[in-house]
Amino acid sequence: MNEAFALLDALPVAIYTTDADGRITYYNDAAAELWGHRPELGSAQWCGSWRLYWSDGRPMRHDECPMAQTLKEGRPVLGVEAIAERPDGTRVNFAPHPTPLRDSTGKLTGAINLLTDITERRQSEIESAKLAAIVVSSDDAIVSKTLDGRITSWNAGASRIFGYEAEEIIGQLVTQLIPPELYGEETQILAKLANGERVDHYETVRLAKDGRRIEVSLSVSPVRDGRGIVVGASKVARDITERKQSEKLQRLLTEELSHRVKNTLATVQSIASQSLDRAKSQEDFISSFSGRIQAIARAHTLLSQNSFERAGVEEIIRDQVLLGGDDDNRISLTGPALTLDQQSAVHLSLILHELATNARKYGALSAPSGRLSISWTMRTQNGLHLTLDWHESGGPRVIAPVRSGFGTTLIQQTLQIHGGKVGIQYEAQGLSCEVSLPLPEDSGLSAAKQLVSRRPRAWTPILEPPTKKDTLKGKRIIIIEDEPIIAMDMAACLTEVGCEIVGTAGSLEMAKQLVEDVDCDAALLDSNLSGEHVGDLAALLTRRKIPFAFASGYGREGLPQGFRDALLLSKPFAPEQVRAVVETLLYRSPHVIPIRQKT
Repeated sequence: MNEAFALLDALPVAIYTTDADGRITYYNDAAAELWGHRPELGSAQWCGSWRLYWSDGRPMRHDECPMAQTLKEGRPVLGVEAIAERPDGTRVNFAPHPTPLRDSTGKLTGAINLLTDITERRQSEIESAKLAAIVVSSDDAIVSKTLDGRITSWNAGASRIFGYEAEEIIGQLVTQLIPPELYGEETQILAKLANGERVDHYETVRLAKDGRRIEVSLSVSPVRDGRGIVVGASKVARDITERKQSEKLQRLLTEELSHRVKNTLATVQSIASQSLDRAKSQEDFISSFSGRIQAIARAHTLLSQNSFERAGVEEIIRDQVLLGGDDDNRISLTGPALTLDQQSAVHLSLILHELATNARKYGALSAPSGRLSISWTMRTQNGLHLTLDWHESGGPRVIAPVRSGFGTTLIQQTLQIHGGKVGIQYEAQGLSCEVSLPLPEDSGLSAAKQLVSRRPRAWTPILEPPTKKDTLKGKRIIIIEDEPIIAMDMAACLTEVGCEIVGTAGSLEMAKQLVEDVDCDAALLDSNLSGEHVGDLAALLTRRKIPFAFASGYGREGLPQGFRDALLLSKPFAPEQVRAVVETLLYRSPHVIPIRQKT
């Protein structure tokens, strides 16, 4: 017997015995190690574990353990797994193999139990189950193949991306998914796998069942057998088609933005050069140049509301002729509801700006009795053309100029360079002009049946001047603007008419301190200070009863919530607009003045 126990002591497997009542009579060192302690022989019963649990984590009483069942029923209890908890709190998964012991007469004398530590196996099973769940639920295609390129597994992600179900693709060569011109990639991959190398993420193209070419990010790892020999590979393919399309679109948009910015800057440069060459004085240059830049800016504001693709003819006329305000009782509009492409919208804006500027300086809109009629239509002969008739009457007597000014030249060149034409008649009762602007073929003919008719009615400008000749001399103004040049320009516009600039700030923190410390009559507030919202600053100005107007290039959508009806100075601006805004703040209300909304 001692020899038998000596043999059991030498075994690396946990073994113990009990008598017929379940009291432990022997255990080897491996059993003591598994239990984490050495139970007292003849006292501990059924099992030497500190605590026991079923494999699902439920507590197990010692008299419920497989050894207890074997002694009660006199038979081996196999196929059960359990968890033993050691006194130090660590746990071990094990599989018991209890077998009854009998004497020569067949009487039950006890039992022997062999405990197999299956912790690593259980952990491996759990990890495998997790991995399998990941593979099944993954949106990526996870595919395994042999070293000769034959597909052996295929998950739902692969079916979603490539269109093949598992039963129709498993067993096929992976080259079925590869464009012929990229077969060389597979040869290189198989060569690396044979050497046990992993192929890190790289971007390539694969074929779907319906023939579509799909851009994917691919990684390949070798699969080894129990001896460490490479027997196949696992591929993970992520569909990056949308990402690549987004990157392509982003590049196109960036290039388009760069083109438009450079084109706009070139236009500004040309307008500056031409305006300077034709200006009669410095004041004339500043006025004409600023007006033309604002015309372009207003056109871009309209276009921005439609993703820089289109703008309505009526909206362009309202912005350039009515300056965005309500209908002037001297102006009538008639024409179909048409939209123009981006380039045509900018060209028409410049043309209308020049005509309107001339009308306000010298023509019908320079007199209360003057009248302006604008009508337009779409013509389809010899391609699409927008035809616009401009007719002034009731203003000062018109005298034809000796030579064409820059405005007339700009109108003529804008049209002629695109195959259009203009006819200008200097009649005694007023200027008449007919514009023919060529349009792309996709210019909104379906809307042409809807006629727009705006009869003259009572007119109140957005920035109605004070009822008496008020002065800005001595008025104390603060300017809150993060662009130094713009702040300087505002200051120059106001100091020229006698205002005193008592403080400027370019950051939110400096602006709050300025508002707290300085006594002033009014403030001009940038709607966005280096990306910081100015809602709190607007509220502070309101609490201090300082009348203010926002200066913004974003439009009303960029103003803080609760202040979107506030007075707005749109960028870029002309000197007279800056002065008109400050006059409105000082002489029409003791608080923030909302601009009248369109009806």
